[in-house]
Amino acid sequence: MDRERTINGELAGDERSSTPRDVQVTTSAGEPAPQASGAAAGDVAEGGTAPAPEEEAVSARDQEVAALREQVARLTEEAERNWQQFLRTAADLENYRKHAARQREEAVATTRRALLRVVLGVVDTLERALQHAGEGAGEANAAAILDGIRLAHREVLETLRGMNVRPIAAVGQPFDPRVHEAVEAVASDAQTPAGTVVGEVQRGYMMGDEVLRPARVRVAQ
Repeated sequence: MDRERTINGELAGDERSSTPRDVQVTTSAGEPAPQASGAAAGDVAEGGTAPAPEEEAVSARDQEVAALREQVARLTEEAERNWQQFLRTAADLENYRKHAARQREEAVATTRRALLRVVLGVVDTLERALQHAGEGAGEANAAAILDGIRLAHREVLETLRGMNVRPIAAVGQPFDPRVHEAVEAVASDAQTPAGTVVGEVQRGYMMGDEVLRPARVRVAQ
């Protein structure tokens, strides 16, 4: 029995000694030599080769070229969108200019027609006054002409008021160079202080806050 135990122990020792062990290789300086990684060692052991540096450089250049082409395509598409937007904006601006020009022309034509209607109304009134004057004689004839002129004048003033045009107050007002134009200076007296408008040579008119024509006046000094 003791003999069998001894033989089994020797056999076990032989099996342990036959198990492969890692062998550490040292350099001439006594330091451990670097060992290859498992994957690299396996590749070398199986006869494989690592990628060459030239192949890695070519692959990097291909990736860079692909990225640049993608960027160029993206920028080209963006430029095309911007160009189309510019064309639409330019077309809208041109249409607006044409529309504004048509509106200005229509406004001028409307104003011209309104003024012509005023003139035609005055002509009609004067023609009626002349017609009545030709039918009568003496003072009645003169009165008919005078009434016709007054009627024409009143119609014109009413039309001007409808266009926001009003006469400028002058006589008895202090002289205002913004709305008055002095054409003559006269001596002042006790009732008329210097700088007062004492006479009106030609009536002035305003449209809103704009002076269409200043009043031509005589001023005391």
